[in-house]
Amino acid sequence: MSRKRQREEDLNSNETPHTSATPPLQMSIFKAAPFSDDLEAVAERKRCDYSLRISYKMAKSGKVTRPIRVYADGIYDLFHQGHARQLMQAKNVFPNVYLIVGVCNDSLTHSKKGRTVMTELERYEGVRHCRYVDEVVRDAPWELDDDFLEKHKIDFVAHDEIPYMTEDGTDVYARLKAKGMFVATERTEGVSTSDIVARIVRDYDIYVRRNLARGYSAKDLNVSFLNEKKFRLQNKMDELKDKGKRVMENIGEKKVDMIQKWEEKSRDFIDAFLLLFGREGRLSHIWNEGKGRLMQALSPPASPHRDGSPTSSTSNHDGDDLASPPPPKAGRFEFSPVSSKRNMQCTSSTAEEYSDDEDDERQSK
Repeated sequence: MSRKRQREEDLNSNETPHTSATPPLQMSIFKAAPFSDDLEAVAERKRCDYSLRISYKMAKSGKVTRPIRVYADGIYDLFHQGHARQLMQAKNVFPNVYLIVGVCNDSLTHSKKGRTVMTELERYEGVRHCRYVDEVVRDAPWELDDDFLEKHKIDFVAHDEIPYMTEDGTDVYARLKAKGMFVATERTEGVSTSDIVARIVRDYDIYVRRNLARGYSAKDLNVSFLNEKKFRLQNKMDELKDKGKRVMENIGEKKVDMIQKWEEKSRDFIDAFLLLFGREGRLSHIWNEGKGRLMQALSPPASPHRDGSPTSSTSNHDGDDLASPPPPKAGRFEFSPVSSKRNMQCTSSTAEEYSDDEDDERQSK
């Protein structure tokens, strides 16, 4: 055997333990958990040797030859991360756990805890699609008796440590705690079904407006006609506000470009303005021309001069542009009876005087 082949075999022998120590890749779950009466769950239950009772110490050691069947129950309304974390803790409380989850029906839940948001079928489906769940028990009882534990071959029950009181004032899980079949899980602070319902009630108007905008009718939401109109008006106002915000954002983005373009074009704007409205601009020139033509049209032409007139020589010396002054206007005389009577007397007296003079001249001749 050559040294090269022997070296390759040594390398392969050294790599083999390393690959075997690597944990296998866990594949994702591709189907929902079965119900307790499905064939798959029944077959798993038959394979379990329940005659071998497992203590808490044995379960923690990890040396049990069969899966440890852990049971967790609840309402699981509005299934949220608090529920999922509780089931995750139950799944990992021991090594090799087969997790069974019981869900109470509507009639029992409404009598014990009040009305739920989701129906029992919706709650069943929500739980069986959780990745930590191996089996779902429908119509789970409020209190667990020995017959139920024997039927489903339950080794341990997982729940939080807060006591759940019965009508006679005892803890539902007191007997299981005494038998050593109870394992505690921790609640997730800050999240619960009651908290989610309180948020919806607190922001009722917001969620009604949301569903109206998504096509729900006022009848579907149990809203009056006036409230429907009010909520729809508020939706329209919000839409206008959003449009205004988007417009302002677009203006803010284009503001720099607009300023740069304005600086580039401002010189052209100023030149064009001065060309039109400046002292030597086109509009001033057009106004002066129009004004001159209007004055020529309104002023009368000068009268022509005759040759040989006394003013012709002066007009030649003074220039052709000078015109002779117009003749004075005759004065106006007011007519009154007194003045007419005086005029007649004066006329008669002068006539008499004139006649006496003529007679004297005739006699002297």
